[in-house]
Amino acid sequence: MIFSRSLIKMAANKAILNRLEQKGAEADQVIEYLKQQVALLKEKAILQATLREEKKLRVENAKLKKEIEGLKQELIQAEIRNGVKQIPVPSGTSVQANSTSTPSENLTQSVSVPVLTSGTKGEEEEKNKKEIQKKRYFHTLNLLREKKEKKQKQPAAAASDSKPIDVSLLDLRIGCILTAKKHPDADSLYVEEVDVGEKAPRTVVSGLVKYVPLDQMQNRMVILLCNLKPAKMRGVVSQAMLMCASSPEKVEILEPPSGSVPGDRITFEGFSGEPEKELNPKKKIWEQIQPDLLTNNQCVATYKGVPFEVKGKGICKAPTMSNSGIK
Repeated sequence: MIFSRSLIKMAANKAILNRLEQKGAEADQVIEYLKQQVALLKEKAILQATLREEKKLRVENAKLKKEIEGLKQELIQAEIRNGVKQIPVPSGTSVQANSTSTPSENLTQSVSVPVLTSGTKGEEEEKNKKEIQKKRYFHTLNLLREKKEKKQKQPAAAASDSKPIDVSLLDLRIGCILTAKKHPDADSLYVEEVDVGEKAPRTVVSGLVKYVPLDQMQNRMVILLCNLKPAKMRGVVSQAMLMCASSPEKVEILEPPSGSVPGDRITFEGFSGEPEKELNPKKKIWEQIQPDLLTNNQCVATYKGVPFEVKGKGICKAPTMSNSGIK
């Protein structure tokens, strides 16, 4: 009787274990199914986010493409206004930029709008690819904007550079030497303090020791070039240049007309431009003008035959030197 009860109990436990194992297997299947669903939902969410980003980039792409096209057209119009010939490029023809290509042609050939496409690789790789495309696109746009701004500035610079190089650029004034003495460190140089009509006199260094006695340098009227860049001469900064008739053998200080006062401007009939504030040494303006500064056969100081003149007072001359250079 006892043995029979034990068999019944064992059979019941075995049935329970079988049911538990079956339930466990079913639970595992449910868990696996739920994992698959979660993975699908996650993948779907990533795909939707990617599509939204792609759509956003496509919209930006279209806007930027339109803006680039507008910038290119503005650049072409600016070139046309500045006389740059436009050469049409045949469609379907591969064109390589060379040294004769215009800026707008080079831009047309070198700038392309990136096309955003969805790939079959991993989502992370696709995202990185789109970020690179986006950065390149904005970089291209910035380059176009810089080129446009540079092109707009060029006409103004060209207008400035187109100013004729002539004697009107020189600031030539009457001055009065207040004091003159020998340079402490150079036997051939004088150091003068000269009134040119400003609040304070200018210091001028001149290599005249061999040509003009010191007593003749005192309290005399002279002509000075006042817009050269100041230059240090043996430790002393010279702020102007004394104008003289000059030859290899002789030098004479030019003489202003009677009645001139410090600050009077030297003018030239037919050359009415305003002098530069300071001559740019790199442009060699003085070096281009100086060869045309000469005394004529009557010792009158001239530029291309036009006399140095102080309006209402007369012309400037050298004491005795005719047909000589002036510097």
